[in-house]
Amino acid sequence: MPKKKTGARKKAENRREREKQIRASRANIDLAKHPCNASMECDKCQRRQKNRAFCYFCNSVQKLPICAQCGKTKCMMKSSDCVIKHAGVYSTGLAMVGAICDFCEAWVCHGRKCLSTHACICPLADAECIECERSVWDHGGRIFTCSFCHNFLCEDDQFEHQASCQVLEAETFKCVSCNRLGQHSCLRCKACFCDDHVRSKVFKQEKGKEPPCPKCGHETQQTKDLSMSTRSLKFGRQTGGEDADGASGYDAYWKSLSSSKAGDAGDREDEYDEYEAEDDDEDDNDEGGKDSDTETTDVFSNLNLGRTYASGYAHYEEPED
Repeated sequence: MPKKKTGARKKAENRREREKQIRASRANIDLAKHPCNASMECDKCQRRQKNRAFCYFCNSVQKLPICAQCGKTKCMMKSSDCVIKHAGVYSTGLAMVGAICDFCEAWVCHGRKCLSTHACICPLADAECIECERSVWDHGGRIFTCSFCHNFLCEDDQFEHQASCQVLEAETFKCVSCNRLGQHSCLRCKACFCDDHVRSKVFKQEKGKEPPCPKCGHETQQTKDLSMSTRSLKFGRQTGGEDADGASGYDAYWKSLSSSKAGDAGDREDEYDEYEAEDDDEDDNDEGGKDSDTETTDVFSNLNLGRTYASGYAHYEEPED
């Protein structure tokens, strides 16, 4: 029989478990809350953008740079971690920075830990929008991840992509390898798999997690838990194709919208012309009817039926001989 756990031992185990969870949560910071992806407003042009060493629009240096790893704007010198020693003096501005990250284009402070670790664990190292294929250096906005397929998205495409992300490339919910209903869906491959074909010899399933996709290795999800659809949804910004003009590709969208409106207006004009033609035909028919009436009256104008009741004479008004 194992010994019964005491109260102190239970408390110590719970404390170690909480500390383990805290350390794990520090390593897994949400991309939107990471310091290298923080929102910044330029001091000169007042434009909001991602945290950068230089403004994306006017190339000006900010007065209070933010560290891309720890997020601080002032070095308090509470530890001996600083590469540049400044005993008794708080350093801010360019006196606090030590490098610029090549991936996220943001300042890194002169702390030894930040300088040695940020470049290896920068979350924006391979950040490229899955829709427009722009990296951090190609646009001034922040970077986000899709809630379903976990791909990188820019600020322009994040809502449109997530609205159309749960759409299968197939016409049915059947497994791609057989005819059975797919119970597991991969949101990166946009395909469904049954219980037998979701198993893979290349990608191993971790305990307590959903099986990985046999094609890409991304974690699958239950199809019944998703709002999967088989329809092809197209939204405004990416409908113009690859030859779209303008900085963000909206030009082709407005052109297609104006052409559709012009087509509707042309259809309306055709319908209006048809209505006018029908009205003219009806008027011609009415005029033809009137002419026929006048012709019939001319034929019977010389006909004399004598005195009749309809002509205004009654039989009691006729003179007696």
